[in-house]
Amino acid sequence: MSENIKKNNDLVRVDNLVKYYSVKGGLFRKEIAQVKAVDDVSFSIAKGETLGLVGESGCGKTTVGHTMLQLRPHTSGSVTFEGKDILNLKGAELKEMRRKMQIVFQDPYASLDPRLPIGESIGEGVKIHKMGNAKERAEIVMQNLRKVGLQHFHANRYPHEFSGGQRQRIGIARALALKPEFIVLDEPVSALDVSIQAQVLNILRDLQKELGLTYLFVAHNLAVVEHISDRVAVMYLGKIAEISPRDELYANPQHPYTQALMSAIPIPKPNRKRERVILEGDVPSPLNPPSGCRFHPRCPIAEDICSKEVPTLKALESHAEHKIACHLRS
Repeated sequence: MSENIKKNNDLVRVDNLVKYYSVKGGLFRKEIAQVKAVDDVSFSIAKGETLGLVGESGCGKTTVGHTMLQLRPHTSGSVTFEGKDILNLKGAELKEMRRKMQIVFQDPYASLDPRLPIGESIGEGVKIHKMGNAKERAEIVMQNLRKVGLQHFHANRYPHEFSGGQRQRIGIARALALKPEFIVLDEPVSALDVSIQAQVLNILRDLQKELGLTYLFVAHNLAVVEHISDRVAVMYLGKIAEISPRDELYANPQHPYTQALMSAIPIPKPNRKRERVILEGDVPSPLNPPSGCRFHPRCPIAEDICSKEVPTLKALESHAEHKIACHLRS
C-alpha cells in the first residue's frame, strides 16, 4: 500500500448501496419481478488506495462501479466522495463531480467512437468541461498520450488502427484528461493478452504513484487483483462476502467462497499443486436469490442458520481489518 494512505482518510464511501432492475411483463408491462444485482453493499476506499472488487460473472461488481458514478440510477443507499453524497447530485453539480470521478471500460474498442480520431475522443471531455483554450486542450491530449506510452502522431489515427492494448491505453488517457482523483477500472485488462495485461497494469500503478490516484479495480482474475490491489473485496450474488487487506486475504482466506476462488489460481511452478475446492451447483439467479446467506446452497460447511438468517459483515477477532459475512467463521 502506498505510504500516503492513512487510516480514516477515506476518499470514497459506499453505504448500503442497492441496485435492483425491474422486470416487466404481461399486457400492461407491469413489474413482475426484480433482479437484485447489488443488495446492501458497503465499503470505503482511502485516498491513494486501490480496492480490488472480485467475483464470478454476474455477481454485481460492474454494476457497483457504474452505480457509484451515476451511470446507472441507484435504488437506495449512498455514495460519498470527499464527504459529499453524490447519488443525489444533478445538473452542474453532477457534471463537476464526474470530472473528478472517471471510468475505464472493459471493452476498449466499444468505448471509443470509431468515427473520431483518438485525439478528439481524448479531448472531448476536456472540451465539454471548458478546460483551457483550443491550444491548451490539444496540449492536454498530447500530455496524456505520452503518459500512457503513445506518441503525438497517434492523435490523428482512428480506433481500428490500434491493437487492443493500445486502445486500452487510449481509454486510460481519456480518463486522465480531466485530472480525476478517483477512477473505476472496469475489468480493464480482461480482454488483453497476458503480456499486454502486465504492461497496462504497470502503467496504472505508475500513474497512481505519479498522480496520487485512487482506484476501484473490478475484475474476476484473482492473480491480476493481487498484483495491483491494496485491499480486496469479494462479491457473491450482489453482496460482499469478504473484504481484507490483500496480503491477509491471499494468505488467510476465510469465507468458503473465497477459499474456492483462491484454489483455482494457477501456481507458476510445475512441481506444486493446489488442492482444488469444487463448488457444487450453479450460481442462483439474482431474480430469486436464496434466503439467508446467498452462498448456502453451494457451501460445503452450511448449517441450518445459514438458510434462515443473512450474515452481517463483521471483523475477525484475529484481524480487525479482515471482515467476513459468515455465520460459522469468526
